[in-house]
Amino acid sequence: MKTIGILSPGDMGHAVGRRLAENGLRVVAALGDRSERTRRLAAQAGIEDVGDYAGLVTAADAILCILVPAEAEATAQRVADALAATGASLLYADCNAIAPQTVQRISQVITGAGSCFADASIIGGPPRPGYTPRFYASGPGAAELATLNGFGLEVVGMGERVGDASAIKMCYGALTKGQSALYTELLVAAEALGVSEALAAEFGKSQADALKRMDGLPGMPPKSRRWVGEMEEIAATFGAVGLTPKIFEGAADIYRFVGGTSLADRNPEDPGKPSLAEMIAALATSLH
Repeated sequence: MKTIGILSPGDMGHAVGRRLAENGLRVVAALGDRSERTRRLAAQAGIEDVGDYAGLVTAADAILCILVPAEAEATAQRVADALAATGASLLYADCNAIAPQTVQRISQVITGAGSCFADASIIGGPPRPGYTPRFYASGPGAAELATLNGFGLEVVGMGERVGDASAIKMCYGALTKGQSALYTELLVAAEALGVSEALAAEFGKSQADALKRMDGLPGMPPKSRRWVGEMEEIAATFGAVGLTPKIFEGAADIYRFVGGTSLADRNPEDPGKPSLAEMIAALATSLH
């Protein structure tokens, strides 16, 4: 593979694209309908704009789809339409936080258009100097995707079954983002009930590790709107195996609540991130 397409170069996508470009690959994106911020991030990462989906599928040997979960299926269909219109063929890796049953439907769309498919999931934050997240990969295209191990990524193969890579992401995200939702809800409740200081003091004595993790919550609001869809996909995953989906439907509600406040209007790279106390006070105020 010489040219990699990124859909879309947002917070994670542009950092992945930068890593691949730094390791000698040509990286392209279809930026014709993207925001000015996305265009700026792509330019900073050395990602070339090829205009539209037709340009993307004809330029790229592989596409890494890294999007808001709710957009994954519609985007795959647009790529499939472009593949059919141009006669192109490539490797399509869906790297989104989606349920196994969702990724299985996407696989059928892509393979039906004559291309190879890899189910992939990203565990960890965006690549940065000294740090690389893990891409878990399964399905017929997993071995081909693993060639990116030679270009600055860490791809962990999980076999031929589409859905396995997404399944591990769903279980992992249930812990990390589910935990953040729980922390947010209980801290806002404590603020609304007037016991924040007493609770923080008790956490300091008996839950020091949890209190330390709570300190990272102010980085969450700019991501909250896209985490709604991830929680819904986790709920669907667990419901499909006979477990209650309600825990993560509730987590989706928490991220929907946060996403409805001005705290979510910031971009992750913006200066002036609030403190934990400021964030919780603002959320408690928005309850009224």
